[in-house]
Amino acid sequence: MRTLDFFIMTPAPLARIRLDIAYDGTNFAGWAVQPNRRTVQGVIEEALGRILRSKTIIRLTVAGRTDAGVHALGQVAHADVTTNMAPAELQRRLGRYLGADSDVAIHAVTVAPPGFDARFSAEARRYEYRIMDGPERVNPMERHRAVILQDRLDLAVMNDVAGRVLGLRDFGAFCKPRFMSTTIRELQEFTWRRDDDHTLVASLQADAFCHSMVRALVGACVAVAQGRLSMAGLERLRDGAKRTSKFKVLAPHGLCLTEVIYPEDALLAERAALTRDRRDLPSE
Repeated sequence: MRTLDFFIMTPAPLARIRLDIAYDGTNFAGWAVQPNRRTVQGVIEEALGRILRSKTIIRLTVAGRTDAGVHALGQVAHADVTTNMAPAELQRRLGRYLGADSDVAIHAVTVAPPGFDARFSAEARRYEYRIMDGPERVNPMERHRAVILQDRLDLAVMNDVAGRVLGLRDFGAFCKPRFMSTTIRELQEFTWRRDDDHTLVASLQADAFCHSMVRALVGACVAVAQGRLSMAGLERLRDGAKRTSKFKVLAPHGLCLTEVIYPEDALLAERAALTRDRRDLPSE
């Protein structure tokens, strides 16, 4: 009598993967999925679902949601997936699915260490904002990643303003309010430089940024440099911590998320728990 061997297929394991992502935000309605709109999250989730043949939507958790038009070179997200596929193979297939000329690139796919959460484990985020000041200095090749202003801006004044908003404080004057969300942040770095004769670049780092915070801070620098807001007026608005129309929130296409900073692996879970706690300013 013939003996039949039966093989039991081992279910694919559930794993948390980390994705390092870059994108040109020009033709996206932002990061987050929206009905009938093209978004970065939607494009990558669709690609993951097709490649892994998932029967349910694979949801990404991102380090920092970006608005329509905002770019990223160092975005980070995680997803919980069921697969036997090696991370390097998944990255290769994502690249092939998205295409060589895509406005989204997956720079790395790795197995996330225990306790990793792309959003809550982050210690800090870094952004850059680019301004071309003066029409005679405009480079049309840069128009999708730099805001063009007619006035020549004084670098020293821009840095003076930037230095006055550093630290742990309530950034209510520079944030679009969201229900049940705090506007307390620690702005750890804010400096301006000239990359060349016509391009000003702001570099900012904070533990987290609230909605529109970077673009509002840049707008405040420009308002002072253009003489539309005094330094004393800026400090009053800063300390008042109330949303204001005294300066403009600049356009999104000048903004780029350049890096998300995480602690060493052993501290990831601890950092995530700390971030989830609602933040208050210390008592005097």
